[in-house]
Amino acid sequence: MLQPAGPVAAIILAAGSSTRMGRNKLLLDVGKQQLVRRTVAAALDAGLHPVIVVLGHEAERVRAAIAGLGCRTVINREHALGMRVSLQAGVRAVPQDARGAVVILADMPFVTASMIRAVAERFVAGDAPLVVSEYGDVSAPPTVYDRSLFPELLAMTGEGSGKQVLLRHRHQAAVVAWPEQALADVDRPEDYERIGAALAE
Repeated sequence: MLQPAGPVAAIILAAGSSTRMGRNKLLLDVGKQQLVRRTVAAALDAGLHPVIVVLGHEAERVRAAIAGLGCRTVINREHALGMRVSLQAGVRAVPQDARGAVVILADMPFVTASMIRAVAERFVAGDAPLVVSEYGDVSAPPTVYDRSLFPELLAMTGEGSGKQVLLRHRHQAAVVAWPEQALADVDRPEDYERIGAALAE
């Protein structure tokens, strides 16, 4: 049953160890802001409340990067176990009055406040328990989960718990389409160079 009213929260996953980058990618400057700060600011500008940032690797450095933004932080001390554990830590931190949560990855710099606001508004205006972003033929965050799906997210094991729930309820989902280029994330040094150049144009 859909949660009938209440705010829509944000869960920003920012706990990873950036192994492929070789340094903490969330602290890199992208478009004149550190990547994690850019993502948190977008979620706040989209009107989500509260904005919950799940930290793990170099948690204190990342927390310092988002100081003063008015978000909440949660520490996932088991972040090495993968994104599922971070997602579940974020879900547990969503307040009881929230009707749902938008899951956002901290390393997708082309996801804007207007995109996040659009998926949240589609969720609030409709009756779908899921709102999925599609970039061409790829589904990726931001994704909105109704509170009624939280128990499933928390019960999942293995990696890809969010995708498991998405696939299970895909027939009920609303879809918002975005340009394929907005899917770009910062994983490797060459990604950072390419995205930095694109944002500087």
